[in-house]
Amino acid sequence: MSQNKLYVGNISFNSTEDDLRDAFSAHGAVTSVNVVMDRETGRPRGFAFVEMASSADAQSAIRALDGADLGGRNLKVNEAKPREPRGGGGGRDRY
Repeated sequence: MSQNKLYVGNISFNSTEDDLRDAFSAHGAVTSVNVVMDRETGRPRGFAFVEMASSADAQSAIRALDGADLGGRNLKVNEAKPREPRGGGGGRDRY
């Protein structure tokens, strides 16, 4: 996982990718923003991932925005963790 990729939690359900891009670009170059959507409802799930151009930009954004207010919510910003492997199937192969 890139040290430039940040997890952004507790975002307002009204916050857009542009809102996040604007907030984070004040602290460095933003290369991507992904607001995670619920597959079934199509609505935001309340968190996003923001990728910064460098780890220095990412650290600057963490220091400035962790706990900061955006859309009436206090953001939780930290380095994104690698995705946990998902268990599959749940059953045994039967022969």
